[in-house]
Amino acid sequence: MELHLRGKTALITGASKGIGYASAEALAEEGVNVILVSRTQADLEAARARIAARCNVGTEIHAYDLADSRNVDRLAEQHAGIDILVNNAGAIPGGNLQEVDEARWREAWDLKVYGYINMCRRFYALMKQRGHGTIINILGMAGERMDAGYIAGSTGNAGLMAFTKTLGGGASNDGLRVVGINPGAIATDRLVTIMKKRAQDRLGDANRWEELMAPLPFGRAGKPEEIGWMVAFLASDRSAYTSGTIITIDGGGANRGPMF
Repeated sequence: MELHLRGKTALITGASKGIGYASAEALAEEGVNVILVSRTQADLEAARARIAARCNVGTEIHAYDLADSRNVDRLAEQHAGIDILVNNAGAIPGGNLQEVDEARWREAWDLKVYGYINMCRRFYALMKQRGHGTIINILGMAGERMDAGYIAGSTGNAGLMAFTKTLGGGASNDGLRVVGINPGAIATDRLVTIMKKRAQDRLGDANRWEELMAPLPFGRAGKPEEIGWMVAFLASDRSAYTSGTIITIDGGGANRGPMF
């Protein structure tokens, strides 16, 4: 399917690894110029080299911590004309209410929750001036399937789901679209970290984390590119009537009972 994205420009946060990189690569394969943002310069340079080796598109990188809203302002000033924004940066720690203290909770939300909100605030306004643009927020299934052992993540993702639906519900008035994706268990470094924590809690041995993966749909975690392909589709005019909604990609896991 031709997505008619060639020549557009996308800015992707958390783009050096995992879902962010897969999203950038999927867009670049469709001819989209990509701007990669994450906190680590070396990882960004490696990501840019991989994309440049496969795709003939423009690629820029910025090593910014988006928990600092001044960096959000810098990006908006440097890239005011983007067509697509993919918010993906953020890693909220696992743990129950007593295990996640205030400092860790605030630090995680400054990047993912407030980072997403600040990015949307700045870039939505710029897109509104031009009358076109798409924002895609990568959220997380914990926002719809609550987990007391991941309380900071469940609460943050649920809030971002409401934010995405609310912003996207009115976006058509400005010629824009805002959508979200809730990935389930996806094979990233972050998933391994979470599963090691659960293996330690449940089995007493963090190294047994792979044993907890067996109940997943299709017997596996999802692939980052399976999220990236959806990002490319949602960014395109093939999905021009999609806004204010959340697409769940979890193999059906949310509807099959406890997984872990």
